[in-house]
Order: sequence, then C-alpha cells, then structure tokens
Amino acid sequence: MTNLGIEVRNLCKSFRKRKGVMRARSSVTHALRDVSFEVRLGETYGLLGPNGSGKSTLIRVLATLLLPDAGSVRLLGHRVPGEEAEVRRKIGRVSVDAAFYKKLSARENLLYSAFLYGMEKHEAERRALEILEALGLEGEKFTDPLEEMSRGMQQKVAITRALLVNPPLLLLDEPTTGLDPKSRRDVQTFLERVRRENGTTILLTSHDMAETERLCSRIGFIAHGRLIAEGTADELKRRSNADSLDDAFIALAGEKLENENNANGNADDATMTAKV
Repeated sequence: MTNLGIEVRNLCKSFRKRKGVMRARSSVTHALRDVSFEVRLGETYGLLGPNGSGKSTLIRVLATLLLPDAGSVRLLGHRVPGEEAEVRRKIGRVSVDAAFYKKLSARENLLYSAFLYGMEKHEAERRALEILEALGLEGEKFTDPLEEMSRGMQQKVAITRALLVNPPLLLLDEPTTGLDPKSRRDVQTFLERVRRENGTTILLTSHDMAETERLCSRIGFIAHGRLIAEGTADELKRRSNADSLDDAFIALAGEKLENENNANGNADDATMTAKV
C-alpha cells in the first residue's frame, strides 16, 4: 500500500489563445512543463512561485477542474483523469478567487456545501461555527450576507467550507491572501492543528516565504511552469548558499518573489489565475 497522498508525474498543461482582429492567429502558453513531485500522507508540501508560474493551474488539475495535456496524477491512490468522482469526495480546495452566492449569508453558503456532501444540518452548523471561531471570525457575522463581508472575512468562509467535511487532502492555493497578520497566524495555527490531529495531507501554494517555511516540511520552487528545485527550507538555502528562502529562490529561479497582499496585488493574482 502506497504512503503517498499526491503523486505527480511529468505533468504538462498549455493554453491556446487566439489573437488578431479576425482571431486567425494564436499563441500558446505553457503553464506546466513536465512537473513531477510526491507528497507523503500527512505531509504539508509547499509550492513557492511568483504570479503566473503555474501554481494555480497545478491546483486546478489536481482538483479535477482542468484536464492535463500529458502526464499522470494520483491523489490518495485515485487516478486523475479517470477517477474524478472519488477524488472530489476526498479533497477540500481553497483558492484566491473563491466563488460564493454573494447574496446569501455565510451560514447559507456553508450549509449548502454541507448538504452536497450529505452532512446533517445540525452537525454542519456546529462544525462551521467551530472552525470560524478558530479562524477568528465573530459568531454574529455567521448570518451576514457574503457581499457585506470584507475580502479577508470571505477568505475565512472559503477556508471553513474546504474544512467542513474534514477531508483527508487539502489543496490550498494562497489561502491567506487578503488576511491581516493576526488572521493569517490564526489560519496557519489551525492548519497545523488539522494536520497534527487528523493526519491531513496538505498541498499549499504561496509566495509568502514565512508562511511556507512555517507550515511546510518540504518546499518546491516553481517558475515558468517548471519545478526547478525541492527540499526542506534548510536544504534549499544550503544548495544555493543563501541566508533566506527568498534569496534561495532568486539564486535558483533567477527572479524575485513578491509577497503581494494589497488590493492591487490580489486583483492581479486573480487575473493571472484565470489565465494560467
């Protein structure tokens, strides 16, 4: 029996975009180029890369939202593509562009998701309030419409939705984007607790060095769709003779990582996520 939660082999994904007035010409963007890595059961693995590096495309392929052009994926022993239904029952996903029914309250959005997974209303509501409290969201906000919540509050609801059914595998695409420093620490502490208590396997993408170094036992550097290096934070720093993870990435990838947590950065990242 395998001890791997995620197994990715030679994964490739490209997008074709038509150009020109008559859209007669086209260009190809290679979002993932021959990416291979493994994540052990119960491990938190981080992927560090700038906007447009392929992080979000990778998460979407693993979440069965995109079909790869080539390569193979196994999640908790299930093939993708091929066993999408089994995978969807076992994963929780958080993205920087989480979709909600904005006119509905946090409670209504979360209960709707819970019903899709067959959870009882009472248990779902209890679990949702427990997670939201741990993430630092006041209970009275539970019945507020999502459209009246800040970007950070909406992100906490998205994290709660992903954790509601206690999935064995979490795919987290920059989950703390838009959160203030205290809320970011609350989320990180809760993710550490989830992994420790439940043995949850976590794949985290980020361009936040401190967050990745705190949460992840191993880290992969991704740039221009390629996985260029992986190892523990200390191994990556030693390999590049760097004092920090940021310097290690610059040395190995040849470009700088920027931690964008302002409104313009979030908008740019959401736009890039839609493209790549």
